This record gives sequence, structure tokens and C-alpha cells, in this order.
Amino acid sequence: MTSIAIPPGMPQYDDVPRFDVAQVRADFPILSREINGHPLVYLDSANTSHKPRQVLDVLDEHYARHNANVSRSVHTLGTEATEAYEGARAKVAAFINAPSPDEVVFTKNSTEAINIVAYAFSNASLRPDADPRFRLGPGDEVVISEMEHHSNIVPWQLLCERTGATLRWFPVTDQGRLDESGLDDLVTERTKIVSLVHVSNILGTVNATSRITARVREVGALLLLDCSQSVPHLPMDVVDLDADYIVFTGHKMLAPTGIGVLWGRAELLAAMPPVFGGGSMIETVTMARSTFAAPPARFEAGTPPIAEAVALGAAVDYLNGIGMRAIQWHEKELTAYALDALGTVPDLRIFGPTVPVGRGGTISFALGDVHPHDVGQVLDSLGVQVRVGHHCAKPVCSRFGVPAMTRASFYLYTTTEEIDSLVTGLEQVRKVFD
Repeated sequence: MTSIAIPPGMPQYDDVPRFDVAQVRADFPILSREINGHPLVYLDSANTSHKPRQVLDVLDEHYARHNANVSRSVHTLGTEATEAYEGARAKVAAFINAPSPDEVVFTKNSTEAINIVAYAFSNASLRPDADPRFRLGPGDEVVISEMEHHSNIVPWQLLCERTGATLRWFPVTDQGRLDESGLDDLVTERTKIVSLVHVSNILGTVNATSRITARVREVGALLLLDCSQSVPHLPMDVVDLDADYIVFTGHKMLAPTGIGVLWGRAELLAAMPPVFGGGSMIETVTMARSTFAAPPARFEAGTPPIAEAVALGAAVDYLNGIGMRAIQWHEKELTAYALDALGTVPDLRIFGPTVPVGRGGTISFALGDVHPHDVGQVLDSLGVQVRVGHHCAKPVCSRFGVPAMTRASFYLYTTTEEIDSLVTGLEQVRKVFD
């Protein structure tokens, strides 16, 4: 493994599993690229991750030898495609310790997964015979947080507009943590669902949800967690997490774009009305009315992202081969190293937790008065790839009084040398704009 100098006070454990980062990097063809004459330094994995050969080969193999539609044919190719697709569902279920593969709904991404839940509430609100847990109207409330990605804000705003319900939210502290001081006043008997980010895509904050979960259970509401930035990086156990729904997306965990996951408790999925209508989600259809299939098929109308799901299964295999606990600790040590290294850059302000406790490997910052787009362009000229902008989290930027931030984010293939390249690049930015 790449040697990491752990800052003073950061605990070191002999029993932490390790892996060879150089060997891992050899699996990712894109990491051998040069950008503007410099070795590629990719620090934008919170945006999208790269894909190892093992995933790319499965994607190619599926299209080359097993391409067919699923759950429709009895011929050989159709059977092979269906077995691979449902096999991927089983792999994902085991990866998050879901009690049943039938609790795993394949979606396009986390955004679509959240919208499915929000529109199920909307559709149920129009039906007097619907499960009352999903019916919303004036006087009911939906609770989110100021820390959310837009995909966990806008669907709930639209839902509240459609139903007359009220949207409320947890504020964020100066340290970039959820402010739970008003928990009992915010989550009440009027609350129907609480939808929160598990790990912030902009602040890196890992939200400990136990107090919120206990309050949600106390008032009889439902809990959804956006795990887009946690499932790729942390061991995940939905039973232990005790949420009602989680969502995550494949392209942030070594899989292709176009595939995501909605996990929901079986009895909740069974009680939810469908959102999309069409092929494969039906039980029977007459000209007068239709009845619907059991989950997960009920929420997978039309031809699904078959090859992408199969490749997601391959990505799960790859991550399991390395070990999620090993990945978690690799990133924890990288984050400690990066926080220490970035602390040496004059005029650099880190947003979010400044200690490697309760935070993931995503660090957003401002460099003096230099606009993040200028920071990003200079870094790109040196081969260093970071993300700049509002990161689909404009309320967070507003909370900290900036129009945009620069963000560096890490994954299992990130090295300390790449962090050193970032720090060197930021010193170059300062020289350019001094």
C-alpha cells in the first residue's frame, strides 16, 4: 500500500485490512492517461468513479454474447440475460445486507429512486383507499436538511406543491454538521417522511442518524437516506441502519452510468402504488383497468438498464474482493493526510468538518479570493482533476456565504502522491493570482 503519514492524534490499528493501491490502480485503464502533458490526478470520484477492467470486460461480454431482453423470452439468450440481471440484483442485495433481493429496485440513478418514492406519495394522496402512510395533504410535513443534494430537495418541494404539505429542514452548523438541537420540534406527529443525506456530497459529513431514526420511529414517520456517497465507500447494512428506504447510484461505485438502486422494506414497497406504467410492471391489463405486479417489477416499467445492472453486479464483486472495511480505512487515512496537507496552504478555507472523524473523503474549500473556476482551470493545466461549482448543493453554498466551492474527492485508487500534487497545484494557483 502507498505509505501514508498519519497526522498526530489519528489512531492507527494493526488489525485494519490493507490492499495494494498500486495493484488496484493497474486495473483502471484511464489512470494511465496524461492530461496536458502531466500524469492524470483524478480527484473527482464523488462526481463519478472510474471503472476497472473487470467491470468493463463484463459489460463488453454481456453485449457480445448474452444480449437479449429480460423476463420476456424462453430462448437461450433471453434466459441468460434474465439470469444475469436477476443475479446482479441478488449481489446488490447481499452487498447492503438486504433481507431479500425483491427489496432491490433497479433505477436509472439516485435521483430517479428518490422521485419514485416522492411520486408514490403523490399518487397515493389521490386515492382514498391508499395506505395512509403515503397520503399527504395540508397539515402534513416532509423533513429534509439544508445539506442535501438538489436531488433530495426538488422532488420533495414538488411533492409539497402538489399535495399542500409543508417542507421543513434541519439547518447546518458552522462546522458542517446537522443541527439536531430542534429535533423534537422539527420531526413531529405531522411528519410523514424524513429524507436525509447519509454522507454529504459537498461537505463530506457522515451523518450519524440514530437520534433522528429514534425520533422518526417515535412519531410514526418514514425515513429515506440518500446513500449515494456512502454505499461506495463504507460497509453498508440496511438492517442495522434501520432506514425505510435507501438510494444509491452505480456510477459512483465503479459501475456504468444509467444504473441506480432504490432499496425499500418489502412491506412498504408492496404498499406503494406504481409510478411508471408500461410493460413488465403489470399483472393483468384490460381496456377498463390494470392490476400490477409485485415489487420490484412494479417499479421497473419497460426495458430496464440490463447490461448496466450486470456491470453493477461486477462492480460489487470487485469491491467485495478488496473489502469495504479496507476501502473505508484507506479513505479515512487519505482524508486525515489531506486535511493536514491542505492546512499548509495559505488562505485556504475548508468547508465542513476539519477533522477526520465523522467525515468522508470529500473536501470542499476556497482559496482566498480566487474563483473556484480559476482554481479548477489552473489545476487542470497540471493534470489535476477537481470539481468546481455549487455541486448541486446551492443551499450549502449559500449557508457558507460563497457562490461556489472547489472540491477534491477520493476513492480506493487515490494515493497520497495525488494529494501532494493537489497541494503543489494550489501553490501554483496562488502564484498565478497573487
